[in-house]
Amino acid sequence: MGFDRGKLDALRRKYGESHGGEMFDPRFKRVAEKIFSKGGTRRAPYAGLPTLVSAPYLPVDFADPDFGDLQVALIGMPMDLGVTNRPGSRFGPRALRAIERIGPYNHVLDCAPTFDLRVADVGDVPFASRYRLEQSHDDIEATIAKIVGAGVIPLSVGGDHSITHPILKAIGKDRPVGLIHIDAHCDTGGLFDQTKFHHGGPMRNAVLDGVLDPSRTIQIGIRGSSEYLWEFSYESGMTVIHAEEMSAMGIPAIIEKARQIVGDGPTYLSFDIDSLDPAFAPGTGTPEVGGFTTREALELLRGLKGLNLVGGDVVEVAPQYDGTTNTAHAGAQMLFEILSLLVFSPAVKA
Repeated sequence: MGFDRGKLDALRRKYGESHGGEMFDPRFKRVAEKIFSKGGTRRAPYAGLPTLVSAPYLPVDFADPDFGDLQVALIGMPMDLGVTNRPGSRFGPRALRAIERIGPYNHVLDCAPTFDLRVADVGDVPFASRYRLEQSHDDIEATIAKIVGAGVIPLSVGGDHSITHPILKAIGKDRPVGLIHIDAHCDTGGLFDQTKFHHGGPMRNAVLDGVLDPSRTIQIGIRGSSEYLWEFSYESGMTVIHAEEMSAMGIPAIIEKARQIVGDGPTYLSFDIDSLDPAFAPGTGTPEVGGFTTREALELLRGLKGLNLVGGDVVEVAPQYDGTTNTAHAGAQMLFEILSLLVFSPAVKA
C-alpha cells in the first residue's frame, strides 16, 4: 500500500492548526473540555502549590471545619509512631504531594476524578503531639469523624498502617464496614511491646471494636515470615489470598472474589505500598519480596469499579529508603486509582 497523499491532506486540514485540547472524538472531547482552557492551555504539573493528585487545595480549620460542598476530602496523616522497624512514613503525604504528574485522566475507568468529583486536599490531621501514638490515633478519629459527619468521603495518606484503625472507628461507628485490604501483611497481630496500637494490628483492633466486619473482609497479597502472627484473620472469618496464590488464580479471579466477599455493602479500601514488590516500591518500612507488580495492582484496583466505597487510604510510603521517587510515584498513582473508583461509588453524595 503506497503513501496516501489525500489522507495526509485531510489530516492537515483537520489537525494542522488545532491546539492540544481540541478533540473531535466525543469521548476524548468530553475530557479535554474539562481540562483545557478555551485558548488551548492546561495547568502545568510543576506549577502552583503541590497537592495530593493535584486536586484543588481547601484549607480547613478542624476546630470549626467547613467542607463546603465537597464530596471527597483528601487528607494527609504524617505520623509513623506505630512502626515495628524502619520509621519514615511520616514523610509519605509530603512525598505524594510532590509527585507532579498523576492524572488527570484515567483512561481505563474513563474518568477525570479531580474534575468529575467535588474533591480537595484539605491538608493534614492536626496532631496535638508528635510523640504520643494513642493520642495521635484519637486525633485521627476525631478528624475523620468530622469529615464523615459532613457527608464527605475521606481518602487518607499515611503515615504507618496503624492510622487505619482510628479511621475505621470513625467510619464504622454506626455499622461495621467491609474491607478490601491490599498488603504484604494481614495486620491482625496482638499486643506487642506493651501496646496493641501498632501498624501490625489495626485490622484486629477494628474487628474487636465492632467497626469492621471480618466476614466482609478480604486481604490480598499476603506473604513473608510474619504469617504465624495472623491467626486472628482466619479465626475471625477473614478471607486471605497469599501472594503465592495470585499467579494461579489470576487477577480477574481475585477481583471477582473480592467483589463477592464485600458485596454491595459499605466498604473501605486500604492499600499498603508494601503490597508491591520492593523492585517497584523499596521505600517502605517492611518490604517483602514476591509482591505485586504495579501493573497487577492497577488491574486489581480498576476491577473494583462500582463497589460501595466509603473511604480509603494509601499507607507506609517511606520515601527516604528509595533513591528514586518510584515508591512515592507508585503511591500517588494508587491514590489516584482509588479516587477514580469513588467517581462510581454509590456512597458519594450527589
